[in-house]
Amino acid sequence: MTTTILKASVALAALAALSGSALAQTTLTIESWRNDDLATWQDKIIPAFEAQHPDIKVTFAPTAPTEYNSALAAKLDAGSAGDLVACRPFDASLGLFQKKQLADLTSLPGMENFTPAARTAWSTDDGSQTFCVPMAAVLHGFMYNKTAFEELGVQPPKTEAEFFALLDKIKENGTYVPLAMGTKDQWEAATMGYQNIGPNYWKGEEGRKALIAGTQKLTDPDWVKPFETLAKWGPYMGDGFQAQTYPDSQNLFTLGRAAIYPAGSWEIATFEAQADFEIGAFLPPVQNAGDTCYVSDHPDIALGLNAASKNAEAAKTFLSWVASPEFATIYANAAPGFFPLIDKPVTLENALAKEIVGWRGTCQSSIRSTYQILSRGTPNLENETWTASANVINGTETPAQAAEKLQKGLDSWYKPAAAK
Repeated sequence: MTTTILKASVALAALAALSGSALAQTTLTIESWRNDDLATWQDKIIPAFEAQHPDIKVTFAPTAPTEYNSALAAKLDAGSAGDLVACRPFDASLGLFQKKQLADLTSLPGMENFTPAARTAWSTDDGSQTFCVPMAAVLHGFMYNKTAFEELGVQPPKTEAEFFALLDKIKENGTYVPLAMGTKDQWEAATMGYQNIGPNYWKGEEGRKALIAGTQKLTDPDWVKPFETLAKWGPYMGDGFQAQTYPDSQNLFTLGRAAIYPAGSWEIATFEAQADFEIGAFLPPVQNAGDTCYVSDHPDIALGLNAASKNAEAAKTFLSWVASPEFATIYANAAPGFFPLIDKPVTLENALAKEIVGWRGTCQSSIRSTYQILSRGTPNLENETWTASANVINGTETPAQAAEKLQKGLDSWYKPAAAK
């Protein structure tokens, strides 16, 4: 009897060892555009997962943000993409799901931790299928050098008039570039420019949904006015801003040479690690004192499963962990400014992140106007808005011309009735 039990134990141990050996060879690769987060994943997120799942190894392999969509599409088409795919919100990822390149994760254990609203950016239009695990949203506003503001004796502005008066004072002083932003890469002109200040003009979700419904157009005043405001930014952006890249702008601010940075909350960790001054933040200024304020509170990133992955089970194990409160807490504090979408309490430690997420209690939240439905055709409204925003700031296109071109492009393929 004892011999039989011993033999059985040895056999089970051998089987477990064999199983463990096979699983130990499972390596998952994550595709992402968040190259700024490489250290965060390598030093904090992945070690936390691997400590619980030593049989699964994870590699974070990011691509430059501006190249990600095209590079990912090429890899998926060629069958060379990683097992896990960072999902941009709405149309870009929905298109991949419709091409059957992202797996259906509706029934994934852990998905119950997200409300239908939190899943919206990565679900089909009718909400019946979800194809990525929501990770985080980001908020837009302005970051500023507190030391510079103290030296100049100025305060964060609340209205548009105060904003430009502040820029004038900083420019007149000459010590700092008033606004750290360039237009060479284009996307930040739209993301941290037009989409940052725009919701205060088109009244957030009210205007965005009206644009989808076709009851408003990009040539309407509420959509042209943000371009008119952007057109005034150029003189405050420093010499040669037209050739200034996104990393150039980041460096200009963190090196203490610029006073204000039109920002997304995702910059917090990078900026606090590099700057030797305290960073503050203020909301996009409203047009007039007392106006309702709106803030771009955008579902930004999720994680999906490459439908062609040969490691689907291990990948689902990882994705279920990403859907957990444990991951949400690690991610929110390892990458401050990425605010979890999970329907569970998460304690934030970073003071600047807590300040910015507090804007949700002050202002009405909205998402970027071009992301849902309106960028499914050609020309792509999101990419066209990049160019238009840069051109308006550069002075090569008037606000009215930019708006007219965008609406003409949208009209060429989008019929509002099709969205109903």
